[in-house]
Amino acid sequence: MRLGVLDVGSNTVHFLVVDAHPGAAPLPAYSHKAELRLAELLDAEGSIRASGVDKLIDMVSSSIRVAEDKGVVDVLPFATSAVREAGNGEEVLRRVAEETGVALRVLSGQDEARLTFLAVRRWFGWSSGRLLNLDIGGGSLEIACGLDEQPDVACSLPLGAGRLTAGWLPGDVADPEDLRRLRRHIRAEIASVAGEIARLGAPDHAVATSKTFKQLARMTGAAPAAAGQYTTRKLTRSGLSAWVPRLCAMSVAERAQIPGVSPGRARQLLAGALVADAAMDIFGLAELDICPWALREGIILRRLDTLDSPADRHRAALTG
Repeated sequence: MRLGVLDVGSNTVHFLVVDAHPGAAPLPAYSHKAELRLAELLDAEGSIRASGVDKLIDMVSSSIRVAEDKGVVDVLPFATSAVREAGNGEEVLRRVAEETGVALRVLSGQDEARLTFLAVRRWFGWSSGRLLNLDIGGGSLEIACGLDEQPDVACSLPLGAGRLTAGWLPGDVADPEDLRRLRRHIRAEIASVAGEIARLGAPDHAVATSKTFKQLARMTGAAPAAAGQYTTRKLTRSGLSAWVPRLCAMSVAERAQIPGVSPGRARQLLAGALVADAAMDIFGLAELDICPWALREGIILRRLDTLDSPADRHRAALTG
């Protein structure tokens, strides 16, 4: 069956069309996305500005047109921390529903962590043992750890690269005192949940997901996206630590020249690197494997897992 996943994230609104059926890996068929940076389009009260809401509605509307054009039979729409934590989040959801007909499901931070963990578990399999997954989004950092498909611990911290950049690093080149304050803040937040993870025992396999981690891995020498999703990619603590001082001294334009870093993400790269470096240090991780699957794939896999009623099986047989 052909599914569409509408992901309203803090950085990007992404509509992904996949061909999928139970027991098989989802196969991407078409991608439609726009970098709206909702986490950065906040007013003094923490509400998404009207211009950002208008852009979101336009993107949702165009995604529905894409769904119709591509033969999508089921759209799975969801929103994460930017809408979840916005002061006008309910109003945003109401306007999107009234003007597009799409009812966005707002995921909690723990839901994000659990669904991303599911995707990582399915990608790497049971042989990975106890998995630890880290995911840096635009608005939050998700951490999940466990032995099964449902993690034993799943938590979300307000340490997204977009959120931290907007709130702590306003300049083109980071101010040293701003960096010190931000570094202390990040490490205190991560340390607040470190004990929950430590009580589970050392992970057998540490993994990272998200665009931020992919760009950090590429920056430190991992293969480019053109090498394909089955190419092994890693982020090492030594490689990242060597880059952090360099990023601190760079302007946004200079960061955008680093191979693998998109111009739209260059401003957030430093904050993302500080979060990644702190997490790897506090959890004692020498390296992280980069997983190509993340939250969107977790949403798809969970939907496929529910295709167990006679009506759903009949529908899948007709449309798959």
